[in-house]
Parts: sequence; structure tokens; C-alpha cells
Amino acid sequence: MNFDTVRKNLEALGYAVSCFQTAEEAVAYLDGQIDGVTVGIGGSMTVEEMGLYSRLACHNDVYWHQHPPKGSTGQEIRDAASAAEVYISSVNALAKTGEIVNIDGMCNRVASVLYGHGRVYLVVGKNKLAEDYDSAVWRARNVAAPKNARRLGRNTPCAQKADRCYNCKSPERICRALTVLWSKPMASSYEVILIDEELGY
Repeated sequence: MNFDTVRKNLEALGYAVSCFQTAEEAVAYLDGQIDGVTVGIGGSMTVEEMGLYSRLACHNDVYWHQHPPKGSTGQEIRDAASAAEVYISSVNALAKTGEIVNIDGMCNRVASVLYGHGRVYLVVGKNKLAEDYDSAVWRARNVAAPKNARRLGRNTPCAQKADRCYNCKSPERICRALTVLWSKPMASSYEVILIDEELGY
């Protein structure tokens, strides 16, 4: 895939951008960039599929509730991740015009993407790209969220078919917050990692 347009638009909004043909190449790059620091990771099937956690954990202190150490609770790991020097997340949708859209249930992931870390890396497979802002919001709500609800075994209308958002009032609803990065936040360094593979939801 040609990432020229989205890369140009992201750079105009203040982000650093790196493009890779494969997840393996992206992992090697991040493994070289992130060394000897504390790292928090948000809930992400993209990061899981990349195998990034095991590489970084060899030479960093990595906190990820999808891989909690024995004896630690998910909440303890989320708290440690929120205080890490570096934060890694994927996105639910990235508009080619540059807007970055995320939906979250616990809201730890969107909170950390927005503020609190010296460096933030956003890893994005080509399947997350949308033509414009409206399409990105639609994708986050009607593609990513239902698939994540099903993966998490939630008793919600969207999880039954994983087909679309029903704007439900279920207590198990995972769509609790939607955030949009219109431009790079002021306080931190942000890099978007674009990967020419389908990764995550």
C-alpha cells in the first residue's frame, strides 16, 4: 500500500511517521528505539499479533494487562502502565486526512494516548485506514468495537454478530469513550508506525 498521502498529512499535524512493509520490520525498529525504559501497552490485538511484547520485555520493564506477571492484577498493571516513560497503542481507525480515532471501555488506553508519557508510539496496520474523519469514526464504532466485544466475550448486541454498533445500554458495553486526535498533543513525542499488513481489528 502507498502510505504517501496519510504520511504527509500526519507529518503536517506534527507526528513523526515510519512506514514498514511487514510487522517484523516494525518490531525490529521499535526494539531498537525503545531500550532500558519503562513501557506501558494498551489493550491491542495489533501489538499481540506483532509479537512486540516479548521483544521489548527482554530489555525494558514492560507493563501490559494482556500479559500480567503472576501475582499481579490487571488493575495493578494498568496503573503501572499509566506511569511508564513510553506508551504503545494501536488505533481503532486512522483517517487518511490524519485524524486518529479510538474507542475504549476502561479508558486507560485512551487516557494514556492523550497524556502522561514522554513518548507515544501508535502502531497501525493498513486495515485501520479510512478515507476521512467520518469514515474513521464509522470504522471504530461498527468494525473494531463489535469485534473486540466478541473477543472479550461480552454480552452485548454487537458481540452476537460482530456486525455493527447498536448503541446499547448494556452494563457490559465496551464503548465508554471515543477520542479523536485532531493533531499531535503538545506535551509528548508521538510517532505513528504504519505497517503494510492487516493487523488487529
